[in-house]
Amino acid sequence: MSLTLAQLLPGQAGYVRDVDGEKSICHRLLEMGLTRGTAVQLVRVAPLGDPIEVELRGYRLSVRKSEASRVTLEAD
Repeated sequence: MSLTLAQLLPGQAGYVRDVDGEKSICHRLLEMGLTRGTAVQLVRVAPLGDPIEVELRGYRLSVRKSEASRVTLEAD
């Protein structure tokens, strides 16, 4: 089952399948470690729903939902 990073619920995890979108944003997400095959888990969502906090590669990262919606995952 595939979904976007923005669609995960806290505690859910998956593996990065693809990063899509504008070249500059895509490049920035890849630089932050969201590369194909990387395991990602949603830790929490801010009170107003944006940003979200994810855990990957041993660290936590906050990203906007608009950016997270560009990351396609393969559900765990």
